[in-house]
Amino acid sequence: MKKQLIVTEELLINASSERVWEILTLPKYVAQWDELPEDYPEEPMQEGSKVIWDLPNGEQSITTIIKAEKEKELIIDLHGTGWKIKPEQGEVAYRYLLEDTGSSTKLFIEIGDFSLLEQGEKYYEASVDFAKESSKVIKSLAESETV
Repeated sequence: MKKQLIVTEELLINASSERVWEILTLPKYVAQWDELPEDYPEEPMQEGSKVIWDLPNGEQSITTIIKAEKEKELIIDLHGTGWKIKPEQGEVAYRYLLEDTGSSTKLFIEIGDFSLLEQGEKYYEASVDFAKESSKVIKSLAESETV
């Protein structure tokens, strides 16, 4: 059996789970820690929300929210139209789990499992960097005063 390629990050954010949820689902904040197309709608992201990127090679990278349990869990499926292997929905995903600790929120981030993909190592390495950078921005946004 292949070793799983799952990126994990855990951080404590000095903000309510409600505030962290806003940072994870409101496009005005998401655009600051992840890429969004310029014409992406301003409504909060929810189950069924998709982001489609057209890649230079003509393929597409598609993310779809498959679970959005407010202030608890957000799961975003990742799919590439050019992937030779077609994982089941949710097998390659971004998972954000929020745990309210009273005065703060623990955020657990899981990205993967990239071992299911042909070039999984490449996706895994890119996701290690993404998790480190995006978690810093999420924490900073959540801990800053609301505008």
